[in-house]
This record gives sequence, C-alpha cells and structure tokens, in this order.
Amino acid sequence: MDSQKSPKESVLITGGGGYFGFRLGCALNQKGVHVILFDISSPAQTMPEGIKFIHGDIRHLSDIERAFQDVDVTCVFHIASYGMSGREQLNRSLIEEVNVGGTDNILQACRRRGVPRVVYTSTFNVIFGGQVIRNGDESLPYLPLHLHPDHYSRTKSIAEKRVLEANGTSLERSDGVLRTCALRSAGIYGPGEQRHLPRIVSYIEKGLFKFVYGDPRSLVEFVHVDNLVQAHILASEALKADRGHIASGQPYFISDGRPVNNFEFFRPLVEGLGYPFPSIRLPLTLIYCFAFLTEMAHFLLGRLYNFQPFLTRTEVYKTGVTHYFSLEKAKKELGYEPRPFDLQEVVEWFKAHGHGRRPGSHDSECLARDGLLVFLLVMAVLTWLSSVILSL
Repeated sequence: MDSQKSPKESVLITGGGGYFGFRLGCALNQKGVHVILFDISSPAQTMPEGIKFIHGDIRHLSDIERAFQDVDVTCVFHIASYGMSGREQLNRSLIEEVNVGGTDNILQACRRRGVPRVVYTSTFNVIFGGQVIRNGDESLPYLPLHLHPDHYSRTKSIAEKRVLEANGTSLERSDGVLRTCALRSAGIYGPGEQRHLPRIVSYIEKGLFKFVYGDPRSLVEFVHVDNLVQAHILASEALKADRGHIASGQPYFISDGRPVNNFEFFRPLVEGLGYPFPSIRLPLTLIYCFAFLTEMAHFLLGRLYNFQPFLTRTEVYKTGVTHYFSLEKAKKELGYEPRPFDLQEVVEWFKAHGHGRRPGSHDSECLARDGLLVFLLVMAVLTWLSSVILSL
C-alpha cells in the first residue's frame, strides 16, 4: 500500500487490539494508511498517532456498523477469533458465536457499507486434523467437519468457506463486488507475543517442561509476526484491480517456509532462559491420552476452578504430527517472500521482562497443580497401557 498512491485509504482491523492485529495496524499506519482497530479489548501498547481504536464486539452487528461510521473503509482485515488454545478451546458456544457468527456479521456489514476487499486470517487447521501432511498445497480438500478434534478448527473452516464463498457478491452502495481471500497461517511467534509463548515460558519456569513427545523427525511450521504482516498487506494489494484481482476467492498457506521439529524450534528459548532442555521422550499416543484426561478434568472441575489445561488433544496433534505446506502459490501470486528470523529476539524480550532462571527459585504455589499433572500423567499411562494390551 504505497502511501503516495493511496494516502487516504482506510482499513479496519478486527481483533486489532491483539498482538498481530496491532502489529499489522502499525505497519499500515507507517505506509500512510488510515487504520481503525476494532476489538473487545484495547491494545496493551501505546497507539501511534493516526491509528483509531473502536471498542466493539463482532458478535454484535450494531457494534460493527458503528465502526464504519463517517469513514469509507476500503479493506477489512478480519483477524478476530476465539478458542485457539488452552482452556479457550473448551468453550464451544463462545467459539461458535465469535468465529462463525462474527464472520457472518463482518461480511454482512461489508456488503452494506460497500467495502470492496476482505482479507481473512485463517489457519492450517482448516486442512489439518492430525493426519501427516508433507509439503501440502491449496488443492488439498478441507478436512471434513466431523473429523476436527476441536471446535475452534471446525468453526474456522466454516468461516473460511463463507468468506471465500462471499467473493464476487454485490455491494449495496456501489456497482462493485466484494473481493475476498484467506491466509492460512502457521503458529505465530515474535517478541511480545501474548498467546502461546507466555504459556510455554510459564511451564518452563514452573518446572513442568520435563519431557518432549512424538517422533523427533516430525516437522511443523511457524510464522514470524512480521512475515504474517507482510503477507496480509500483499494479499490486500492482490485483491485490487491493478493486480487483476489475482487473489480474489483464493486461500494461501503462510509460514516462514522452514519446517522444523516443534520442540527443537523452542530449544533456544528454553536454554536461552537458563533451563535444561528435556532428555525424556514419550510416545505421542500416551500424551494424547494425557491431554484427553486433562480435558475431562477441566470439564468436570472447570466451573469450580477454571484452570489452564496443560495440553489439549488438538495441541498434541499440532505439535507432534508432521504437517507443513508449500508457499509456492503465495510467492507466485502475492509476491510473498518470508524473511529469516530466529528466537533470539524472543529470548531477549522475556529477559527484559524479568524472566529467566534464578538460582534456588521455586514456586511453592504450584504444588497442587503439579500433583494434578502427575496424577493425570499416571492415569494416562494406565489408559494407554490398557489400550495397547487390548490391541494385542
């Protein structure tokens, strides 16, 4: 988005108060674009001059309509979602309301307001559900909805389909049509990321990161926040007429393009904070049983104590089963070229915020949680062993 060519262009970013949405907004603002961040929560960072924040909930169409008042929005980056990881994955009703209902509201508002472009932030999980995928591409079919191991992935699949099906529909306030595309993102990392990395660091600091699991040759992918920002800006451009609407109605896989073992990827973070990397490796099926028992414990006890599950079944698949995708389509049609990054800047960010191993440190408040973890792991071992014996 060249600021000299389109200095008055305005975009709206749903989920703009979150880590990635805010980063995208700042990058667009630096290009001279008028940015509106729309979210239920305000950004944790100080907003640069030229960015406007509107508090609202995508579950409410009236909130979205209010965000469009007095401005001609030319592109909506629909990032907002719910239920990606941890205990959020277990709140099925809220996941449905945000991911499906919220997306329907966004598409309806865009048609009413004459917004010509929508870039939807999707996920690998619309295709992946625990099966091995090596260098997959966009020709792969959606995973059947009943095979998704979690409701987040299921609803993201539904939402992505609706976004792409909305491509080419008529706009009410102009003679034009709505152009849409979807970016299927790998797991996001970067300094200041607030969803996954703090949870991982908390496990490390509490002494819970005692083992790894799965085949050491299994490969997954990640995407640095700045590479994902680049991809979204390129996708928005590729929906324009001067690019022949090349991205219109299309999905794209987006990652750093460097398949890596999940645990080896995080080794620099563990060791950079001064902790030993685990030497124990457990079977994937055992950890899956453990995750299932953890989810059951949350289901039974969650109303009394809404604890953070150590792992969910979906997280076991995402971290322990090989799945990575080709970037060829994104490179050819969007001009996407991921820059190389590592975790050193992430390590330095955590150190600057008071993290890192301190001699003699011990969190006594975690004893009960550790006891529950050990209990669930023992139960998982028994469940796993019984299933192995029965299969003989």
